[in-house]
Amino acid sequence: MLLNSLGGTDRSESLAPLPAGSLRYSTPATRWFEALPIGNGRLGGMVHGAADVDRIQLSESTAWSGAPSDTDVSDTGREQLPHIRALLFAGDHAKAQQLTEEHLLGRPTSFGTNLPLPEVLIRHLATGPVQGYRRGLDLDDGIARSAYTRSGTDYATEVLASHPTGVIAYRITASTPNAVALQVDVGDAVFPLRRRIDNGDLVLSGRAVETLHSNGRDGVDLTIRIRLLPDNGTDHGTPDTSGDTLRIDGADAATLLIAVGTSWLDGSPEADAAAALDAAERQGWPQLRAAHVADVSALMGRAAIDLGRTDPTVRALPTDARRDRLAKGADDPELLALYFQYGRYLTIAGSRHDSPLPLALQGLWNDGLASSASWTNDFHLDMNTQQNYWAAEPTGLAESQEPLLRLVENLRVSGRSTASRLYGARGWVAHTVTNAWGYSAPGRGMGWGLNVTGGAWIALQHWERWEYGRDETFLRERAYPVLKEAAEFFLDYLVPEPEHGWLVTGPSDSPENWYLAPSGAECSVSMGPTADRVFVEAIFRMCEEAAAHLDVDADFHARVAAARARLAPFRIGRHGQLQEWLHDFDEAVPSHRHTSHLMALYPERQISPRTTPQLAQAARVTIDRREAAPGWEQTEWAEANFIAYYARLLDGDAALHHVRSLVAEASEANLLSYSRGGVAGAAQNIYSFDGNAGGTGGIAEMLLQSDSDEIELLPALPTAWRDGQVRGLRARGGIQVDITWSDGRLRHATLRAEAARQVRIRYADDTLALSLLPGRSCEVTPDS
Repeated sequence: MLLNSLGGTDRSESLAPLPAGSLRYSTPATRWFEALPIGNGRLGGMVHGAADVDRIQLSESTAWSGAPSDTDVSDTGREQLPHIRALLFAGDHAKAQQLTEEHLLGRPTSFGTNLPLPEVLIRHLATGPVQGYRRGLDLDDGIARSAYTRSGTDYATEVLASHPTGVIAYRITASTPNAVALQVDVGDAVFPLRRRIDNGDLVLSGRAVETLHSNGRDGVDLTIRIRLLPDNGTDHGTPDTSGDTLRIDGADAATLLIAVGTSWLDGSPEADAAAALDAAERQGWPQLRAAHVADVSALMGRAAIDLGRTDPTVRALPTDARRDRLAKGADDPELLALYFQYGRYLTIAGSRHDSPLPLALQGLWNDGLASSASWTNDFHLDMNTQQNYWAAEPTGLAESQEPLLRLVENLRVSGRSTASRLYGARGWVAHTVTNAWGYSAPGRGMGWGLNVTGGAWIALQHWERWEYGRDETFLRERAYPVLKEAAEFFLDYLVPEPEHGWLVTGPSDSPENWYLAPSGAECSVSMGPTADRVFVEAIFRMCEEAAAHLDVDADFHARVAAARARLAPFRIGRHGQLQEWLHDFDEAVPSHRHTSHLMALYPERQISPRTTPQLAQAARVTIDRREAAPGWEQTEWAEANFIAYYARLLDGDAALHHVRSLVAEASEANLLSYSRGGVAGAAQNIYSFDGNAGGTGGIAEMLLQSDSDEIELLPALPTAWRDGQVRGLRARGGIQVDITWSDGRLRHATLRAEAARQVRIRYADDTLALSLLPGRSCEVTPDS
């Protein structure tokens, strides 16, 4: 089969539109994992849609406890570092483990966490039995809806989180005049809030404090302001007998507006919340809704997907029932396509170009379980935060990365101090976790806290932004400085191991795994864990390419190239597995969920079936051994990992198996992914955003892969996806790609470039060189 180019032809423009789809249910939500998420990049809500007492549980990205601190780094770590290294090289792993715990771990005093906000309770005062109830979330416009009939009157609600105005808006209408009566209250909060009525608004204010992850005193000041606006009817606007509710009677319709302000980065909670409500009220519901729909639909419309047809009788079922069928082995390609778009919707709802903070462990929606657990609802830099943004670049949502890029740029500043004080090194470093305040010290726990490449790992997002967008100003002014200073740290931190002279990191963790030392001791710290090698190699390579492209720093370029050539190689262990550590240690927990060394396969391409087939097979053995181990710690993000791994291994059927497992076994009734209870100390299933975004990114990787040299079409197409199409995927180099296939084979692909590009297109074993011009499309078809 050969590839042909038909320049200028673009059949995809004549194809029927592909709506993103809707989540639909026949009953109200009775628990958090049934509620529907809305968000504007800062303010989020989980909408329950009940006909009696509706509930919107609020979250806000800067509602953080804690505060900045300059006492998180150990004062004794730097002097002990050479001794710990010597012990590890000498094979005294247990003693090195002991000294690491005593001298290198972080000492956070007020790290903090993102905290959940209370529920807004909307009591519908109409009486009578409810008939014909239905609710849903339309991904095309980002509106959660419910509808029902009560005592002969049809009621309908629409709930949205408006990015243009910064508020959550709740609208209820009735088919009968004067039939809307509401009472609005606010539920209990996890931190103290004072309540009052101010100019007709219900206002709650306080400080986000807690004692598990901080000192109980530090946190942002916060104000929640709620305004109830009736269409006709009576607007009480004054306290009722309880003194802290809003109520209207006899209205034709009503709009409820909710705003939140915090003091994070010198915000003015009271003034900011009031200003947002005033602006939204001036617009009025029709204009506010129209602006929201235009905003969301423009972003959602950038990409579309069709993975095949689902039987119409199945398509008509509620979403939770369809998920249950999938768990029993039934096919539902439209549900998988919906899951792909859901990950994009959640990225849009949770992270915008002007969001103050990026997506945390729970994205924007805080169920209160992570923040009350040992791990906190923060930014995990050993997989989760990276995975939160897997869907951004390849599915047309590049600007959603901006808050993450800013977080990393701020982390670079605090990371300089940690690099100098703890390691005596130049540049910057960050470890496993960070917070709203720029924490860069090691974590407080063994086995996970000393991940010295956490900062390097998250800094790869800057390079991804450059590769997809090719904005030279961004490379020069933002990406290269971040990467260069990360490389400077490793130039100082790397040391030669005595047997081969390879340059290795250490002491360091392979997050979050432990190994069995030759003595039988279970240890975590080592010299030269493979994951570190992956990220140091990546940082060095990127700095070489950036310096050459920008024609700067020739001496630095040479030093990086020399150090990169001396990095330890990948090694294959006695089981045929890719070694996780420099030496062929067995895992202390063979079923462990973390496979950080396989980042060499994805998102990096240091291992691939075409260039390093033996290492690719060793990576596959690692995956097989983990899944086969008794007690395999299946989590949502591990399933997303395996989708991407198998996509890079060019095994579409294995990737699809994990897509189905992610949706059916690691996502809930509302399709939000969760970390399974019993894993990592979780007492119950806890919502975690990474599975949703990671699943979407993994599906994109099954259909399109790219690097700086090549764009591959349908690299891991499963046999079950016989016919389909995808539009709006993005390849590196600023190239948009639409693909249509039938009977399991490429039919045609259309490419559009933002600037003139020379590219090589691959389909299976065939390649084709193309010259792309801006503003013109180019169609690729198979010859047979």
